[in-house]
Amino acid sequence: MPAKKAIPAKAGPDEQTGPVWAHSLLTDYDIFLFVGGQHFRMYEKMGSHPLVLNGVSGTHFAVWAPNAREVHVMGDFNAWSRSGHPLSRRADTSGIWEGFIPGAGKGDLYKYFILGYHGQEIEKGDPYARRWETPPRTASMIWDTAYAWSDKKWISKRAKTSLLHDPMSVYEVHLGSWRRDPAEPKRILTCRETAAALIPYLLEMNFTHVELMPVMEFPYIPSWGYQITGYFGASSRYGTPQDLMYLIDELHKNNIGVILDWVPSHFPGDAHGLYEFDGTHLYEHADMRKGFHPDWKSYIFNYDKNEVRSFLISNALFWLEQYHADGLRVDAVASMLYYDFSRTADEAAFNDHGGRENLGAIQFLKDLNIAVYGNFKGVHTIAEESSTYPGVTHPVHSGGLGFGMKWMMGWMNDTLAYFKLDPLARKHHHHKLTFSITYAFTENFMLPFSHDEVVHGKSPMVYKMPGDEWQKFANLRTLYGYLFTHPGTKLLFMGDEFGQTKEWRFRESLDWHLLEFPAHRGMQETVRKLNELYRKESALHHFNFSYEGFEWIDADNANESVYVYKRKGKKESDTLVIALNLTPVVRQGYRIPVHAGGRWAELFNSDDTIYYGSGYVNPQGVVAAGTAETGFSIQTDLPALSVVIFKRRAR
Repeated sequence: MPAKKAIPAKAGPDEQTGPVWAHSLLTDYDIFLFVGGQHFRMYEKMGSHPLVLNGVSGTHFAVWAPNAREVHVMGDFNAWSRSGHPLSRRADTSGIWEGFIPGAGKGDLYKYFILGYHGQEIEKGDPYARRWETPPRTASMIWDTAYAWSDKKWISKRAKTSLLHDPMSVYEVHLGSWRRDPAEPKRILTCRETAAALIPYLLEMNFTHVELMPVMEFPYIPSWGYQITGYFGASSRYGTPQDLMYLIDELHKNNIGVILDWVPSHFPGDAHGLYEFDGTHLYEHADMRKGFHPDWKSYIFNYDKNEVRSFLISNALFWLEQYHADGLRVDAVASMLYYDFSRTADEAAFNDHGGRENLGAIQFLKDLNIAVYGNFKGVHTIAEESSTYPGVTHPVHSGGLGFGMKWMMGWMNDTLAYFKLDPLARKHHHHKLTFSITYAFTENFMLPFSHDEVVHGKSPMVYKMPGDEWQKFANLRTLYGYLFTHPGTKLLFMGDEFGQTKEWRFRESLDWHLLEFPAHRGMQETVRKLNELYRKESALHHFNFSYEGFEWIDADNANESVYVYKRKGKKESDTLVIALNLTPVVRQGYRIPVHAGGRWAELFNSDDTIYYGSGYVNPQGVVAAGTAETGFSIQTDLPALSVVIFKRRAR
């Protein structure tokens, strides 16, 4: 090790700014795991780590660039000299370059200057950087993830929760546009500022979880965060890493879980990012039939490389461990599973067996879920997966991919297609709504109405509905009643809960002023009440993923577009009866078979005036007539375009 030497804070760009000390945080065992694709905490060793070495403050740097000829660190501490601080290549086969730079410290900006395999001169950000400059600037920043967490009670409680039986209602949020300061509408609020309004709102609305659209650093704001360059860095658009930790900590203290959108499927080709990192196709496939995504004009990770799998799974565990996230919603899983996703047969590659499946990606997803569930209790991985790939939520040991849940995309598409129809035409498409039950329990499904459904000309939720204004809102209230009474966990995008009348605009706040109008207040109250019932009534969540929790009473009344079904809980007394009337005609004296006599309470009626309905309700409930021998039934008027929920009153 060279003798200690005082390093000037700044130096001219052509000056030698001092030696890089030979020092490593990486052990031989680290290297063994990394090159074997089994090191899932590489963030502890790679990237920039401020520390004190032999009494001297500085920063240790380590970067994977196996095909580089030279790697240097350039930054604030050496006046951005490309030659001042060369890293040393490890003597092993890992391809990692490393070294300790005295004087470099927290808050300093830096990049790696790489002399590439073909002699290219490349300036790259750090793949493992904990913080980045605010775009459009692209430098990495020496930082840490130190934070005094106060959510121990939540973490302990989380470990005892049940994926299969507990309610989970998720509010999907884009931090840049949920709410902005009216005095500065162009400024994005920090996570700390957002916490002050978001948490009380989630509590008021009875959501159990919030899902944050990608919070990792990304260069292009119209990508909404789905084109990531800084996988380990909380986006500086929303403040410091500690600001994000504060938001999550406060959510936990208020018993609200946090799901993070995570994108291991593709990354952009920005010059400072992962693309051709060392002058070669390092993180992506060299074969662009496998390495380029035609829809998103981005690059696909090479899951066949052990080091790439170590990078990605380390990243997943990083957000769960360092940021205390309660789960990851994994984006675009179908695009990972198949080489021919969005490609013609002539454009697609094949695996070694001649099939269309990406075997490296399949193994990566299995390894990911084994690592997540093996290291964290009470967390969830949720696949945004639209194909018919079998066993997405089945355990890895039984041949599945091991996810906790999967988005029920078929249900979402069929449901919206049905509700868009003129009510007169619905009787011809009656089984679009019954079909989902035929496969509802083949996977652990989450029912999503996400941001994707209210952009790119698809229209906001309320304007997907047919009819005049009253009918549009009545249809949407009924749709949400169907959502909350259908088996599966729930997800609703921000603004949908109060009937946002514009498509989502990521540069603007939601239109909170709409709550001045009764129709929108009624919609918001509908969702608040449905969330309350979903959490309170075990019949609506205890058998979310099991046939034991659902039974049709009337699935075939296509002529009147009426659907009646039971949701069942742990005890018979938990049972709810739900009736949907999906025409603008009151169904008078409608008879519904039930399993017990006595008085049945009307727990919820979307036609109540509190929801902006017409007030066609039964505040005293209804009485079931009949005998045990002949069977019992209730007779009631079903309001136009409504959902009604009944429960037998306790004696």
